[in-house]
This record gives sequence, C-alpha cells and structure tokens, in this order.
Amino acid sequence: MAFLHARHWQSPTLPGEGEGMRIAGWSFGRFEARLAVLPAIAIVGCAIWLMLPQASDAESHLAPTPSEVAGVTQGISRTDDPTQAPLQSPGLAAVSTDPNQAVGAAAPLDIAQPETVAPATSPLDGLKIISQSWRRGGLGSKALVTFTLRNTNDYAVRDIEIACNFIRRDGSHLTARRRIIPDTVNMKSRKRYAGMLVGFVNVHANKAKCSLVTASRV
Repeated sequence: MAFLHARHWQSPTLPGEGEGMRIAGWSFGRFEARLAVLPAIAIVGCAIWLMLPQASDAESHLAPTPSEVAGVTQGISRTDDPTQAPLQSPGLAAVSTDPNQAVGAAAPLDIAQPETVAPATSPLDGLKIISQSWRRGGLGSKALVTFTLRNTNDYAVRDIEIACNFIRRDGSHLTARRRIIPDTVNMKSRKRYAGMLVGFVNVHANKAKCSLVTASRV
C-alpha cells in the first residue's frame, strides 16, 4: 500500500518536458566538447602566430629589393660590355700591388740639407810679396834678398816660407833656394825685410824671383 501510495504521489509529467530535458542534455554535451577543443585551438593559433614573423623576416632578407636588383643588373651590363671600363677613383688607381713600386712611390720625407761649410781659406790667399830685389854678398857667392810682405787676412800669419829661383842672363834656370822667416806679420799690415840671406848661388846667376810657399795662421 505504501508503494502504491508513493506511486500515487509522483509529480505528473507535463507535455513536452521530456523533450526539453533531452535538448538541454545535448546542448550541455556540445558545450563540454567545445571547452575540450578550445585549448587545442589556442595552441595551434600560437604556433601559427610564432611562425608568421619568422617567415616574413626570412622573406625580407632573401627577397632582393628593386634597387638591389637594378644595381646588380647595371654591374652585369658594365662587366659584359668591354667598351665601358669601370670607373676608378684617382686614389685607388695610384695604388700598386707591387711592393717595390709601393716603396718607391712613397712620398719622400723632407730631409734637411746639410749646411754648406765654406772651405777654409789658406793664409797665402791674403799674403803677397809686393816688392822685391836681390844683391850678392860674401865675395859674390851669397844671395841677399830684400822684399815687403803685405797681409790682408783677418788674422796674423807666421813661419812664412819663400822660394827664390835664380836664372842666367839668357833666361835659363840655374838654381833655387828656400828660406823660412821665423817672424809674424799682423793682420791688415805689411812688413819689409832687407838684405835677408837665402843661400849660396852660382856666380853666373843674373836674376832672382821669390814667391811664397807656405805660411801658418796665428
């Protein structure tokens, strides 16, 4: 009786209520299926998004720009045409690969020229005999010479050596004698020596001419 009583208290089923429950269950199943597919879709979308920038970068590096294509085309046309020589800058044209030429082509360094040193002048350049004469002495075998020295140098001179050549009456050479004067002649001055013995001479000597040989600077 209790069982029957329970059956009698079941809620009555409304018309269309079973069909609504079936539709709700089917919709809930589709919603769960969509939730299960969403993570897979998200992963695939991320992978595609990561691959797209890399592909674009690779294409930007690999694909030549129109200006690069034009430059390569012009370079090939110039190379193929033998009448068009490549232009070179003057700086590059002057460079040589030969090491010898490279060394020779180097700009020369400014080398200071050595100072020109004037050659030392000889004391004889400013020393002259301006007058001279001679006579015999000692029974005619000695030659006594009289002369005057003029020193135009800027310094004094000493140890003056003279050489006297004696000749015959016909002009032929007979003998020569030398004498060193142990004296000093001051600068810009003159000095006279009278009757100086220069040595023995031949009795046939008729003329004599003396000249300067050496002198020392004081």
